[in-house]
Amino acid sequence: MPETTHLKFRKSSYSGPTTQDCVEVADTPGANAVRDSQNPEQGHLLFPSSEWSAFLADVRR
Repeated sequence: MPETTHLKFRKSSYSGPTTQDCVEVADTPGANAVRDSQNPEQGHLLFPSSEWSAFLADVRR
């Protein structure tokens, strides 16, 4: 898995501008990281890019 100590997280485009419930995502070579923006110190989940793409495709349907 890729190195994740210097991830640059961004707020998900699906998170509303006024909501407290936000997800942040970061891209790495071959993987994507996801974390709760309200609790970033809790760490993140790392998904292989192929799995993340499949998840997003299912959500969009």
